[in-house]
Amino acid sequence: MAEGSVSEAEVETAFKKFAIHGDTKATGKEMNGKNFAKLCKDCRVIDGKNVTATDVDIVFTKVKAKTARVITFEQFSQALSELAPKRFKGKGQEETLQQLYGLIAGKEPSNAGVTKVAKAAAVDRLTDTTKFTGAHKERFDETGKGKGKAGREEIPDASGYVGAYKGKGTYEDKVKEA
Repeated sequence: MAEGSVSEAEVETAFKKFAIHGDTKATGKEMNGKNFAKLCKDCRVIDGKNVTATDVDIVFTKVKAKTARVITFEQFSQALSELAPKRFKGKGQEETLQQLYGLIAGKEPSNAGVTKVAKAAAVDRLTDTTKFTGAHKERFDETGKGKGKAGREEIPDASGYVGAYKGKGTYEDKVKEA
């Protein structure tokens, strides 16, 4: 192989990583159309000018078996050999394929656009317990930690006059003792 060329094993590793992405039952031996399109998008095979998402879908449909929904690595290689001349125009077949392998080798699926935790001033203001008033204020202690059941319900306090003498006997019993 020429210097700067990419081995097929590196491309196969990337194929396996993209094949199992988003599918817990996937083995990594076969790739569905969604993951093939993701591979092409993440590895910048789709450039929007020469190769579009539609081209990728058409090539996927062309290389897969008629009733199948997935492609193997051999069919994947065949699909790349069909996409390579479109992506790198005006070059030889082998050279374009090596450049396409260079785009794919060593890549992993990215999680672009994944929802992140909102950290807005409005959320901070709504969740700041020091600004709570009324009944809501009673549910938290001075550190901002919730009191639990004690903060939500009225728990009877049995320490009053009647509670202090509960089970102590009657007044007459106390007078007789003295």
